[in-house]
Amino acid sequence: MSAIALPPQGLTPTREQMIRHLRRSNDVARRAITLGHHPFGAVLVGPDQETVLLEQCNIDTVNHAEATLARVAASNFSAEFLWGCTLYTAVEPCCMCAGTAYWANIGRVVYGMSEHQLLQETGNHAENPTMSVPSRYVFDHCQKPVELIGPVEEIIAETVAMQRGFWATRGG
Repeated sequence: MSAIALPPQGLTPTREQMIRHLRRSNDVARRAITLGHHPFGAVLVGPDQETVLLEQCNIDTVNHAEATLARVAASNFSAEFLWGCTLYTAVEPCCMCAGTAYWANIGRVVYGMSEHQLLQETGNHAENPTMSVPSRYVFDHCQKPVELIGPVEEIIAETVAMQRGFWATRGG
């Protein structure tokens, strides 16, 4: 099998850029809460690592923030352009969202807290039956080398606090 020819993935984000965009994804997650949805948000940043192209909050159990953002991005930008973009999300994408980012041709994903940490916060919650499948597993089985960065330590505590606070109000 021949290698897939891909353009460069864009500039490498600095730590400060990663933290800033992850915090913005938490702001989008807080917006989801005000709309009556679960606290997850995603932000798509252009190849310059500064320009925010799209933001998306969680909608429901099959329209997660990251997957919805990836589908909208794929409908509005070329695959070549998206390969240079970065999807930021404060909570590691589930396997559905990781797969959708892959198929949308988004070249880099950065997350704050891990899926495992989310499972610790939500437990066996009927509204969020978290799948214990790390996005690394999904990306390791792809033919294109999506760059995955996370967890980002500086964002974990504030993300855990938001998730813990939200799920504590939902009963079990």
